Amino acid sequence: MKKQYVGAFKAGDKADDVFVLYEKNLAQKKDGSDYLNITLSDKTGKIKGVVWDNVDKITAGTNAGDYVHVRGNVSEYKGTLQVVIKSMEAILPDSIDPSEFLPATGRDIDSMLKQLAGLSDSIKEKKLRELFTAFWNDAEFVEKFKKAPAAKKMHHAYIGGLLEHTLSMALLADRIAGHYSGLDRDLLIAGTILHDIGKIREFEYDVKIDYSDEGRLLSHIVIGLGMIDEKIKEIQEFPGALALMLRHMIVSHHGTRDFGSPEPPKTVEAVLLNYIDEIDSKISGIREFIALGEGGGNWTSYHKILERHFYTGENGMPSKEEKRLE
Repeated sequence: MKKQYVGAFKAGDKADDVFVLYEKNLAQKKDGSDYLNITLSDKTGKIKGVVWDNVDKITAGTNAGDYVHVRGNVSEYKGTLQVVIKSMEAILPDSIDPSEFLPATGRDIDSMLKQLAGLSDSIKEKKLRELFTAFWNDAEFVEKFKKAPAAKKMHHAYIGGLLEHTLSMALLADRIAGHYSGLDRDLLIAGTILHDIGKIREFEYDVKIDYSDEGRLLSHIVIGLGMIDEKIKEIQEFPGALALMLRHMIVSHHGTRDFGSPEPPKTVEAVLLNYIDEIDSKISGIREFIALGEGGGNWTSYHKILERHFYTGENGMPSKEEKRLE
């Protein structure tokens, strides 16, 4: 039987395939009996599901993060597709191809890494170049950096997303560095490439993209600082002032304490890093939202986090019927 993907489901379909049990939450009906809200995922996205009856029997032996064989019916509820689950069985991961279940960048990962390493090679400050040599020679770091997502949901939330996001930002930083006089280009490029490296440990991305225990307890900022400090210790006579400025870039790149930065940006380079990060993450997130094709006419559906609809141009969004015919 042909593999089913959640992104291709439409109302009236029969679901009968393996997916990732992304979330599992018990709830109660008005009569006090239990039902279960779940989320299923694969490389094409996510879909909500519900178990109305025989909750204990259907969900026994399954946990969030498991591969599960689901059988059920796809219906539309309040304008959103959902799967009404009839049966759900955990599947051993040995028989699974993980690439079918995690969204991934469409770009060439090795090519992106080579381009990013080329930008780090253009840094003139010798000790910063030594720092990048230490990172690029760390095979475990490189393997995780090539695979990690940049976020769980908002932007670049897919395998290779962190590398794609970092390269895009580094290319922007390189252009901006040539526009303003008096900038420390080396520091800006270095801070841009290293600002999110803690995300290789902040997230888990083997079965589904979610926060690791370390990520929830520490955040990628704290993790990233530790990673940089470890590498700096390997370099003889790394300038203390340079290390301090680089650490400040990492600490402040979210811009404000409300957004998770212990300190706001206090150097020109740190301010630029914050805005470059904001530009790249926002534009990517908006484009990904538009690409979902949810909405009608010339407008997308409402983006809850950014609190607006987005205009899609004269051709507008395809109607629900048109999308079903695609």
